[in-house]
Amino acid sequence: MVAEQLIPHGVTDERVLRVMAEIPRDEFLTGPARRHAYEDRALQIGCGQTISQPLVVALMTQSLNLQPESTALEVGTGSGYQAAILSRLCSRVITIEREAALAEQASATLRRLGFDNVEVAVADGSLGWPSAAPYDAILVACAAREVPQPLVDQLAPGGRLVVPVQVAGEEPQDLRLYARAGDEVTYRSLFPVLFVPLRTG
Repeated sequence: MVAEQLIPHGVTDERVLRVMAEIPRDEFLTGPARRHAYEDRALQIGCGQTISQPLVVALMTQSLNLQPESTALEVGTGSGYQAAILSRLCSRVITIEREAALAEQASATLRRLGFDNVEVAVADGSLGWPSAAPYDAILVACAAREVPQPLVDQLAPGGRLVVPVQVAGEEPQDLRLYARAGDEVTYRSLFPVLFVPLRTG
């Protein structure tokens, strides 16, 4: 996966490559999907949700420039795989999932595999998680019609937010990287993606 999918397609951060090589993606899948764990595609995980393709996970993670002391917020826990990747690159991860069944399963998987610096919450991810803010990094694993203001507000100085934004029609979406410098937040487009929609409420 690392040699054939990640390195040839722009993943250059050695830390990200190491973590992607070490963490078993198949452990975050069940049933027939497990045999496809290392293919470069998204896979169904139930509740209408998916686990993102490895390349997208790696590139989104790389864009956040995580440091060992960073605190990260993830919106859209899903299987817990992305949270596991983040947890090996920073000190603390809060991950939010609105589907209680997925949150419970992800939490159990993360505990079983020893990812003890990840907290899983069942909530509306568009509101962020104010009690642990500000965040050095925020990763949104679902597509928003517009970037939720609470997430922007919860970015720390110098913080980064990566989020798919639905700009026109239904698909694909524009993966954007937002960065805070003082009171100013700017963004740049990374590449087109296809994520399940962010659901609020």
